Amino acid sequence: MRIWGKIMKDNHLMRDHVAEDHSDASRTAKVFSALNEICVTFDLEVPIWLDSNVADFRRHSRTRFTRDSFIEKIDFDYLDFYVIEED
Repeated sequence: MRIWGKIMKDNHLMRDHVAEDHSDASRTAKVFSALNEICVTFDLEVPIWLDSNVADFRRHSRTRFTRDSFIEKIDFDYLDFYVIEED
């Protein structure tokens, strides 16, 4: 599984990272592991999964974490997080 995380500000890509996990773990475990890896790479706290994030990710394998998902103040518009390749 490959998951792409992008930090976007004013419709511009500020930073991106692709997390890869080819283990035998469950899809959910891979998603949480990828989100953690992306946040460590970007030196961010791990965002909170709101109901809207869960629904978007289930439906489209993609979600955006906006300011509402972070406890600390962020200096970007959103973290775009989506699956680009599944095992």
